[in-house]
Amino acid sequence: MTDTILDASIIICSYTEKRWDDLVAAVESVQSQNAREIIVVVDHNPALLARVQASFPGVIGIANSEPQGLSGARNSGVAVAQGTLVAFLDDDAMAEPDWLARLCRCCEDPQVMGTGGTVEPYWLSKQPKWFPIEFYWTLGCTYQERPIQPVVVRNPFGGCTCYRRELFEVVGGFRSGIGRDSSARPMGGEETELCIRARQHWPEKIFLYEPAAIIHHRIPAVRATWRYFRTRCYAEGLSKAVVAQYVGAKDGLSSERSYIVSNLVHGVTHGLKDTFVQHDIAGIARAGAIVFGLATTMTGYLVGSIKQRFKHTGIEVNVQKIVKPALPIR
Repeated sequence: MTDTILDASIIICSYTEKRWDDLVAAVESVQSQNAREIIVVVDHNPALLARVQASFPGVIGIANSEPQGLSGARNSGVAVAQGTLVAFLDDDAMAEPDWLARLCRCCEDPQVMGTGGTVEPYWLSKQPKWFPIEFYWTLGCTYQERPIQPVVVRNPFGGCTCYRRELFEVVGGFRSGIGRDSSARPMGGEETELCIRARQHWPEKIFLYEPAAIIHHRIPAVRATWRYFRTRCYAEGLSKAVVAQYVGAKDGLSSERSYIVSNLVHGVTHGLKDTFVQHDIAGIARAGAIVFGLATTMTGYLVGSIKQRFKHTGIEVNVQKIVKPALPIR
């Protein structure tokens, strides 16, 4: 879309050499997108960091200087980023050639604090027929019907987004204690908390969803299972409880309420219609998965809320304003 160098830094966070091929594909997908710089942040894995620095000429490879976890890794990348805009791409995703340009174009409006794109699933195994589109968020993918034009959202997907660096300098970074860390439980919510915190500071400003800015997110076979679906739903409920503790239940659950009323009710109805009208037996399985997923997520939220209420020690957070250091060694 443009031959001009975009004043944007792309940050890709990685933590394991098991996803090396995915990381290579992610980096290659953005190397021709005219970003000011590409930063790969390695989360407490010296061997992987050395491999990154040796394998990607022109890419800045740094270590996560904060506590282990995705929030700390992202903050470490922001701290060295030189761009006016900071874009994030998951290490197991591949961006379309115009991805960054479309995100940056949305941010030309000074009222836009950030924008996110569409995350399409790239199934590495057969797509389960029982898996409802309404729960694609468990895979880190877009779960709503794609609009034609950019629309206002509460928060974009963290691994397919672009923020103004000013946001981090004023309201702080991603909170540690929220989101993915070294534990096996697939937590989330760090970008939700950040965006709500930013909206509470700048109520007149917005975040956008640009449907034409597309990435393809790899979905391994292990994530296409009922076990992962159940675990991810429960973990999301726990995460929502933590987010609500910091930003309040009203703001923390605003999108979820409309999601239940519009998406899930429609999904159940559509699944039953597929079974009894279209004779697609998998339709009733998708409807059942929606009901089960909602119940599991709500259970996680209730358990998480109780834990937060009776917790005596606060979650360690790191929301200090990020100060840009000197230029890193490239």
